[in-house]
Amino acid sequence: MAAVSTSDRDAVSHACAPTSRNIDAVLARLGVWLRDHQNLIRRLQWAVVGAYAFLLVVPANLPLPRGAAHIWNNLTLFAQFVFWGLWWPFVLVSMVLVGRLWCGLLCPEGALSERAAEHGRGGAIPHWLQWKGWPFVAFALTTVYGQMTSVYQYPGPALLVLGGSTLAAIGVGWLWGRSKRVWCRFLCPVNGVFNLLAKLAPFHFRVDRDAWAHFPKSRGGHAAPLNCAPLVPVRNMRGAGACHMCGRCSDYRGAVTLARRSPNHEIVHVAGDTTDPWQSALILFGLLGVAAGAFHWGNSDLYVQIKQYLADRLADHHLIWPMEPVLPWYVLTNYPDLNDTMTPLDGAVLLLYIGGLAVAMGLCLSFLLALAARACGPWSWKAFHHLAQALIPVAGCGVFLGLSSLTVTMLKTDGVILPFIDALRAALLIGAGSWSLWLGWSIAGTRARTVARRLATTLAFSGAVVLGCLVWGSLFWKIA
Repeated sequence: MAAVSTSDRDAVSHACAPTSRNIDAVLARLGVWLRDHQNLIRRLQWAVVGAYAFLLVVPANLPLPRGAAHIWNNLTLFAQFVFWGLWWPFVLVSMVLVGRLWCGLLCPEGALSERAAEHGRGGAIPHWLQWKGWPFVAFALTTVYGQMTSVYQYPGPALLVLGGSTLAAIGVGWLWGRSKRVWCRFLCPVNGVFNLLAKLAPFHFRVDRDAWAHFPKSRGGHAAPLNCAPLVPVRNMRGAGACHMCGRCSDYRGAVTLARRSPNHEIVHVAGDTTDPWQSALILFGLLGVAAGAFHWGNSDLYVQIKQYLADRLADHHLIWPMEPVLPWYVLTNYPDLNDTMTPLDGAVLLLYIGGLAVAMGLCLSFLLALAARACGPWSWKAFHHLAQALIPVAGCGVFLGLSSLTVTMLKTDGVILPFIDALRAALLIGAGSWSLWLGWSIAGTRARTVARRLATTLAFSGAVVLGCLVWGSLFWKIA
């Protein structure tokens, strides 16, 4: 066999593989294409709105499915599979892969809220609405209420939760902001989660501040005003967390470009300068606490033991009504025809279980992060919150695994068995844990002055990673 020279290999490589410059040029053109085809995107959004409304409203007005029903022959089960088996889990995945492209191009709530804002009264955004704690509070309340009403299993609660959120988005859009997505920016229950996950995306709209500042001199005149619907200060934008990736700002003032980046860049080099205690709360107490509890309680022996103990005490005092399904379905699950009901006692223990797990996880994780932050050097809240950001891969993977367990269960009910699912879950969790460890090591490298401190920081941080993996792993495997 003839030897292949180095120059020949270089020529083949150059001819077959696109260069970095080619990829950058394609991305830049894609960003401009998004900017120039906003009318097409709007038509796409209305198509999504139509499908969303149909799958949300129609099943709620149909009889509940019985034993012979399947995903492929029952609209209610099909809608349930679309919303909870496909939509939510893979929207989360899309945040990590392409940023908040879903928000900017497809989300029905965002589209309807913005349309309402275009024709609403355009009031000033009140200060109370801009409170930074809303993403955490809205996520926690929506998650817990969904569990109380069995939102994953029944179309009525799905209509109430998703439809109610959509109506609220329209109302907020009509009341406040001019052509802005005020709901998405401040009140959307998943805005905080999407913001966190999008920080890991390998694509973003990069802003060249020098080009922005010198635009009038280099091109003459002034750029037209820019309408950023999610209220992002584009000129100072350094990350992808708040950006909806709609492309409207592409090439604005010759400074904004859709570009590649390292998936680690924003967490390691940007998040430390823009620390937010509420984001840390969402990671530690929300995604690794409330969300984990929401998926755990249904199969928890502890939940059963607490409920049984309290039931015995109530019986001793002749209090029977807390153990009867007396509340309507929109407060607690109540479908006696399907033998699926929850009593006030069930609801109280559910709240106690989820709240207790959230507090326990949040405090344990906070202690481990505090140790890691202190190992870096003198105590710094910035270091604490920066390290909390490194847990995003584990937290996001856990929520995805929890939601995708619904996908697996629905498919299994209809006879579709995925034999590789346990191995895939383990691989995803191990991969997410390894990613978080690498982020923690990288952050420690930017803050610790010596190798010893960097190692100590990473060691303490690894405890938080292991704890996060354990709480989600125990959802699928018994961990002694």
